[in-house]
Amino acid sequence: MYSGDFINLPFPIVADIDGNYINRSVKMYKPRREGDDNNFKDLYRFTRENVDHVTQAFLGDSFENRGGALSNVQRMKCFLRYVGDPGFQVGVGEDLGIHQTTVCKTIWSVCKEIVEKADEWIHFPNTPDEFEQEKKMWQTKYKFPSAIGAIDCTHILINKPGNYKDEFVNRKGLNSFNVQATCNAKEQFTSMDCEWAGSVHDARIWKNSNVFNLIQENQAGAILLADEAYPLTPWVMTPYRDPVTSLQKVFNVIHKRERVVIERVFGQVKQRFPLLQSKVRVKTEKNPRFIAACFVLHNVAKHLKDEDFEPAETTTYDIEVPRPTVTDATVLQRGQRRRDCIASYLRGGSNR
Repeated sequence: MYSGDFINLPFPIVADIDGNYINRSVKMYKPRREGDDNNFKDLYRFTRENVDHVTQAFLGDSFENRGGALSNVQRMKCFLRYVGDPGFQVGVGEDLGIHQTTVCKTIWSVCKEIVEKADEWIHFPNTPDEFEQEKKMWQTKYKFPSAIGAIDCTHILINKPGNYKDEFVNRKGLNSFNVQATCNAKEQFTSMDCEWAGSVHDARIWKNSNVFNLIQENQAGAILLADEAYPLTPWVMTPYRDPVTSLQKVFNVIHKRERVVIERVFGQVKQRFPLLQSKVRVKTEKNPRFIAACFVLHNVAKHLKDEDFEPAETTTYDIEVPRPTVTDATVLQRGQRRRDCIASYLRGGSNR
């Protein structure tokens, strides 16, 4: 018998070690779906052209086609569909024509590859020249002198953890990660800290962050704008508590108007990636990577000038936290003196 005898059979024939011919079942693949141009950005959170750019930036080219392998563009679309779904793997698989187990493996592998390049896209200034550049950038859009950005925390809801349950319960009784970030005048993240449980106070995250060490006593005199959850220092400006004078009131108005940029950026990243609005449904230890990947892709979207999604009314889980206790009186006094000087400058500017 020769191979020509099997040429019209609907299944492949192979020989075993003894020379006996056996049938091998044919792998069946669901038809892969690409999404039409009318709803492409709604599905994949970027324009079609920019999905290609994002894929090239993080995954590179792929010519693998053995065993029905996904191309890198398909892998990236799988991840983007997941973070925009928000986060149901079975639904993503049905939409894309792949099995749920493939979705699970793909989104995790893509997530890791994005986070591995986070430092290329999220960078906090660490030299006098970089601080000066950020100060000049801020002044092109805002009034606050010496500012380089704003800082705040936001809560990302998660499934109930298996371990250390109490640590993740925030002040609203919900399970979450408390994520700290800074942003600049371009509405790009300049730092992120995604690994703290929801019960942790903003000030504690701040004091243990890399940014804390970079900004304090910086030679350029750069400032971050923060709310009252952060301690007042010469390099972190918070509003006056219960302002009385016109000088203090003007300061608070301008401070609030400019500090809100970080809240706007949080809103933008949550609108682009609705996974962050609802609940991240992965193992607790994997949550920080998924959050970080979304923050990185936010900066990529800004770089590519991919238009932000229209803001919508969403439930916020940001939480009012107690004011921090300041133990260093000298630093506090220096911060108060600098705030008074800036307030005088801003009031003078408002009268011009």
